[in-house]
Amino acid sequence: MSSQTHTQFLEKWLTLCSSTTTTATANSASKTTARAIVQAWTTLRDSLQSPSAEEPQLLHQSLQTLVNSQSSLHVAEPQAKLLLTLLQSATSRRSFPLLLTLLYVWVRKSPNPNPTIVDSTLRILSSYVSDDAIFPESLLLLGAFSSSRTVSEKTKTLCLDMMVKLLAGVDKGKLFSEMPRVLAGIGYALSSSVTVYCVEMLGFLFKIWGKGEGCVAHGLMVLYMFDWVVENLVGFGYSDKMGVLVREGFGRFKEEHASFAVFMAAVGVLRALERRGVGAELVSGMGVKDCVVGGTEGLVSDLVSRRLRFGYSGDNEGDVEEDRLLLRCVSLGLTRTVAFSVHSSLFVCLALALLIEIFPLPRLYQSVIEKSRESGGAELKEIKEHLNGVLFKEAGAVTGVLCSQYSLADEESKNVVENLMWEYCRDVYSGHRRLAVMLKGEKDELLEGLEKIAESAFLMVVVFAMAVTKHKLNSSFAQEIQMDVSLKILVSFSCMEYFRHVRLPEYLETIRKVVAGVKNEHACTSFVNSMPSYADLTNSPDQKTNYIWSKNEVQTARVLFCLRVIPTFVECLPSLVFRNVVAPIMFLYMEHSNDKVARASHSVFMTFMTTGRDSEKNDEASLKEQLVFHYMQRSLLGYPGVTPFEGMASGVVGMVQHLPAGSPAIFYCIHSLAEKANKLCSEVFTCETDAWKKWQGEPEPSKKLMDLLLRLVFLVDIQVLSDLMKLLAQLITKLPRDAQNIVLNELYSQVADSDDVVRKPTLVSWLQSLSFLCTKATDQNAANRKSESGGSLTLASIADPSNSGRITARL
Repeated sequence: MSSQTHTQFLEKWLTLCSSTTTTATANSASKTTARAIVQAWTTLRDSLQSPSAEEPQLLHQSLQTLVNSQSSLHVAEPQAKLLLTLLQSATSRRSFPLLLTLLYVWVRKSPNPNPTIVDSTLRILSSYVSDDAIFPESLLLLGAFSSSRTVSEKTKTLCLDMMVKLLAGVDKGKLFSEMPRVLAGIGYALSSSVTVYCVEMLGFLFKIWGKGEGCVAHGLMVLYMFDWVVENLVGFGYSDKMGVLVREGFGRFKEEHASFAVFMAAVGVLRALERRGVGAELVSGMGVKDCVVGGTEGLVSDLVSRRLRFGYSGDNEGDVEEDRLLLRCVSLGLTRTVAFSVHSSLFVCLALALLIEIFPLPRLYQSVIEKSRESGGAELKEIKEHLNGVLFKEAGAVTGVLCSQYSLADEESKNVVENLMWEYCRDVYSGHRRLAVMLKGEKDELLEGLEKIAESAFLMVVVFAMAVTKHKLNSSFAQEIQMDVSLKILVSFSCMEYFRHVRLPEYLETIRKVVAGVKNEHACTSFVNSMPSYADLTNSPDQKTNYIWSKNEVQTARVLFCLRVIPTFVECLPSLVFRNVVAPIMFLYMEHSNDKVARASHSVFMTFMTTGRDSEKNDEASLKEQLVFHYMQRSLLGYPGVTPFEGMASGVVGMVQHLPAGSPAIFYCIHSLAEKANKLCSEVFTCETDAWKKWQGEPEPSKKLMDLLLRLVFLVDIQVLSDLMKLLAQLITKLPRDAQNIVLNELYSQVADSDDVVRKPTLVSWLQSLSFLCTKATDQNAANRKSESGGSLTLASIADPSNSGRITARL
């Protein structure tokens, strides 16, 4: 959108573009009625014809009414003459700023301002050029005069001379408080047709800010001011002025110039040229673009060199703030123009801006930790301001520019930015993990603010990682490079997993691609070793005495990510690595209160049991058998409650199917399950005589274990089957009569549907015997539950009581 077409007052355009005002402020002028405007002009005319004691006050009020309506106000030449007459009156000194503002409205809205009125106004202003009371208004009016096409070059030169003297004598504090009007006045002067004083104006503009001074809003004002200026120079064909502007402003950077202002001015120039077209007659052959781009790329190169070499610890505060402001302006500027080539320094600078300024989490974490004993009000205010600021709101656009430049950057720059990104992810994890423990329940609002920034940072990491995978995970790169990239992306995603609050197809697609690249022993071992150690997981990051590891959500999210990834390459892990690194974490998180975390741990165990490499067959078999004993103890100790049945069942099934036939670990497994089932059934049927009815609906814990044991009848090897049948017989014969019927009927159905010709005859014979024994054991069960000795129940010990009305399970 052309600022020339849509705005008449440059200062208002700059204010809106820098986001320093609201829509309500911009529309406030429309509240003044037409009747009030007519009455104000009448009062002004009457004040000249019949002066009174109340005249100064009425005059001031009327002028204020007109100024408040300037957006919709039309000032004709007769009215301009009236204002000039009032300006010459000795009684209107208090209203000087308002009169100058209305004359400014006249000049900007009039197609052909009367040169006589302009010259007369200048004669009056020349006596007050150093008066601070009318500073911003006089600067604006002089600038507007100098940019008018109907004013003579002699008058324009006089205006510019007065402006230089005015700016040279004004206090810096006044400049900062009136920045939109100061920049608008300078903008008008730079768009003037005369070249005189252009060098002085540019020098003064770029020296307004000293080291550590300025802000993003000022940078945006400079950008759009130069956009407006170049739009006018090109539009009106002021080629001489354009040449001076480019040579003096961007030909060579001067140490005393504010770097952020120079950069944003360059973006404004390029933005206007893009809109006009690089092939425009005015700029063709002048090398304008090359001059502007070359100068600013050199400026950014120095910045990147300093930041990568020294960081932020070795410079004085002014240099640090100046560099930080330049980083912010580079990120915003590059989203507003495509004229810059893919320069390595600009690419790296964009990455630094994202990681240091747009998502400044490591710096915020450090600041909060250092001031942890204070109220946290200053940090909370800074975080809220950042969330509402233009930098954060344009994070998506900046990330898009970074990714578009990534595909065209040189490999060295790509590697630098990638390493910065992956290191940032690790810093965010360690900082947020520590801070979440410190602030949870005490400064929740502060923590929520940090998490909002981190959520957006997560999206940035995902989008960047997707760009990296598209470029590097292909046959043009060596396998080692692809594995290294895949590994680093996986580790980075694990660090940022806590902040993933939405389902992203790009995220899942990237994970699928990089997981496919982590398929050798070295890469898999490296990923596993990147996980926090058992000691790190169980010890408080800030030495809290009441620390509970399972309540650390940041840590849990990372471990859950790893537990979900490990099964995809567990067959590549050496047994020693699994035993020393994975197993302790796997067993720890089996006891986690979050069901999906515990299930993921069981899934890792199940996957490990079902896979293996021939080269380590003996070692793995030995390790698997060792792990079974601990696995069953941990699982059954937390069941029911912490241990999810589905997770435990998958682990048990994987174990009995893949351990060697007749393994002692399988015997231990089925004995442990039977013992736990016996205990649960005893508790249930002792407390509730009708508990068997629950077995007919939604299975409860004891019934689930019984179903698992029945399922194992068809899965365990023949060497173990007889022992399992014996344990089941002991367990089933102790059940109440109705519960026995349920179990026997289920067994009947499963055996009848079985196609296993090896074990089916054995099972049929066993089921017939079991059905008969249950008939004899019904009454004995009640006595056994009351005086259970704790020893193992055997078939030989079952008594032969009389039967009364038992439903027979038919084969």
